[in-house]
Amino acid sequence: MAFVAGPRQVGKTTTCQRIGTGYLNWDNADHRRVIVAGPEATAERVGLQRLHAKAPILVFDELHKYGRWKGFLKGFFDTYGERAKILVTGSSRLDVYRRGGDSLLGRYFLFRMHPFTVGEIARVRPPAKNPIQAPVRIPEKEFGALWTHGGYPEPLLRQEEAFTLRWRSSRNRLLLREDIRDLTQIRELGQIELLGTLLGERSGASLVYSNLAKDLQTSVDTVRRWVGSFCALHYGFLVRPWFQNVARALRKEPKWFLRDWSGIQDPGARAETFVACHLLKSVEGWEDLGIGEFELRYVRDREKREVDFLIVRNRKPWCLVEVKSTETSLNPWLAYFQKSTGAPHAFQAVFDLEYEDVDCFSRHDPAVVPMRTLLSQLL
Repeated sequence: MAFVAGPRQVGKTTTCQRIGTGYLNWDNADHRRVIVAGPEATAERVGLQRLHAKAPILVFDELHKYGRWKGFLKGFFDTYGERAKILVTGSSRLDVYRRGGDSLLGRYFLFRMHPFTVGEIARVRPPAKNPIQAPVRIPEKEFGALWTHGGYPEPLLRQEEAFTLRWRSSRNRLLLREDIRDLTQIRELGQIELLGTLLGERSGASLVYSNLAKDLQTSVDTVRRWVGSFCALHYGFLVRPWFQNVARALRKEPKWFLRDWSGIQDPGARAETFVACHLLKSVEGWEDLGIGEFELRYVRDREKREVDFLIVRNRKPWCLVEVKSTETSLNPWLAYFQKSTGAPHAFQAVFDLEYEDVDCFSRHDPAVVPMRTLLSQLL
C-alpha cells in the first residue's frame, strides 16, 4: 500500500488515475456513500469479488477528509490487502501513522509528490542508489518558465502570465478558506487569512512566533498551531537550525518558506525559496526512494554568521548551500561552517551564472557554482 501526499494541484490525482484500475474520491457524493458503507461495500463496488489475473490498483482520493478514514483503511487493508494494490492520495499529511498508536508500519510506504524542478525536467527517471546525478543542461526557455510560473503543472505548462496569476490566487483562496475549514478545527478564518498574507510576505525569513502573535492579537501557542496547519496543508514548510558542533548556534528559530515561489517579488527571497523547494524535494524524495535518511536544515550562530541551508545525510552534515542572485564573491561563513560541521561539500549557488557542465560534487572546498548546474544534479 502506498500513500501519495503533496500540495493541492500538484498532480496527485492525475498521476494516480493513470495507473489505477479503480478510483474512489471522497469529494464525489456517490463514492462517499460507498466508502461510508464500509470495506465490504467498497470491495464490491470496485470488483474485488471477481478473480483477476493481476491485482487491481485501487485509488482512494482525498480519503483523509473522512473522519474515520484511518479505521476504514486499516479494516479494508486487513481484509482485501492481498487482492488489490492500494493507493491513498491527499493534500494533507498522510504520515499520521508515524506518530505511534495503532500503526500500519510495515504495510505502507509514503511518497511525497512535489512540483516540477530542474532535475525532474532534465531527466525522466529518479536515481536508483546514488542521490547525486551527472549535471544536465535544460533549455533556457524551460528554466525561465519554471522560475516565472512555478513548478505546479497547470501554470508551468500554460506559461501565460494572466493564467498564472489567476491560478495562484484561486489556489491560495481555496487553501486558506476551504482546506483550513474542512481539515482543521480552526474557526478564526479572518485571522487565518491574515496569517496567510503575512507568511506570504516572509518566505525565506526567520519565523518569530511572538511577533506574529502580536500582529494577529492571539497567543504564541495558537500561532504555532496555526503555522503547523499551514505546513500540514503544504502551503509552506519550516527549515530548522542545525546546532551540533556549532558554537553558540541558534537552536529554536525556524525559517519559513512558501511551496510556490512564483508570486515572490523580492529577487533574493525568490531565489532562496526556489532553491529551498528544490532541496526539500530532494531530501524527501531520497528518503522515499530508500537511499538514506536526509534532513534539510540551516546554520546560524549568535554572531549572525549564517549559511542558508545544510543537507544532513544519515545524521551527519553533508552539504552546505548558500544562495545568491548575482553576487559571486564567496561567503566566508561557508568555510567557517564547513570546518565546524565537517560537511564534505559547501556551495554558493548563484542564479545569474551560466550553466557549466561540471560535477559540483567533485569539489570538497567551498565553491561558487551556477544554480542551474547544482539543481540539475538533484531530484
